[in-house]
Amino acid sequence: MHKTLNLDDLIAAKQAKIAKKEGLDLEIEELYDLIIPPGTVMSIIIDLLEEFELEPVKRNMPVAIANSEEREVLVLRGSLEEVQAAEKFLYEEMKAWVGETENEESK
Repeated sequence: MHKTLNLDDLIAAKQAKIAKKEGLDLEIEELYDLIIPPGTVMSIIIDLLEEFELEPVKRNMPVAIANSEEREVLVLRGSLEEVQAAEKFLYEEMKAWVGETENEESK
């Protein structure tokens, strides 16, 4: 998984660089984003927020659905370890949910 930088990350890095030159040692916490796919079931998103220490944030990014346009999407922001664990949990839950939906339709 790659890190997606945003303007806040760049500003924080610049401020830390200036502070370091001035003798101040500010520590920058590296945060990563887990992009929640549009259409994700709300109960899974709530489980993610309750299970992991992630901050919900809205971001604008290009979404290629029907036509390529920029949309506001939900991302969950946190440390690399938390985001990786949440990503694994998200895809396991999505697979289980899709499996349940298919089983209900086949009845």
